[in-house]
Amino acid sequence: MTASEEPPAALTSIAAYRGQEDALSEMLKTAHGMGWPKPGRTTGKEGARALWFGQGQALLVGPAPDPGLARHAALTDQSDAWAMVRLSGAGSQAVLARLTPLDLRRGSFKRGHTARTEIAHMMGSLTRLGEEAFLILVFRSMAATLAHDLEAAMQAVAARTRL
Repeated sequence: MTASEEPPAALTSIAAYRGQEDALSEMLKTAHGMGWPKPGRTTGKEGARALWFGQGQALLVGPAPDPGLARHAALTDQSDAWAMVRLSGAGSQAVLARLTPLDLRRGSFKRGHTARTEIAHMMGSLTRLGEEAFLILVFRSMAATLAHDLEAAMQAVAARTRL
């Protein structure tokens, strides 16, 4: 398994204005090819995703937001606020099971599922990208701590599989 820093991407918090949710979703589809994510889900694909990020909020990952979105939502640049790590490979789910209280079994946390959750002792976001691939976001100030905690969990899982 590998943990790798995701290349820098535009990260934009989108908070829909009251009563503008449907218009925002349509504008998001027109501008970026994805609708508004349902709670706990993502829309879009590699390079352009919208992650559910809380009640009435999404995080646009990848493209700079179309200026037209501002008619329907508050847009806040979060690009320098978050560190993004991709954890992938056999054992990734076991590693994360040591760091988060989420039920990550494939039947419960499927591809495209996302959650704001505790990751070790930090608050962050966790998204399943594939069978054994996850996107982890934590505040940038906690990036070194995440790297340390991931390394320790990866070593523990690797040690168990060698037995």
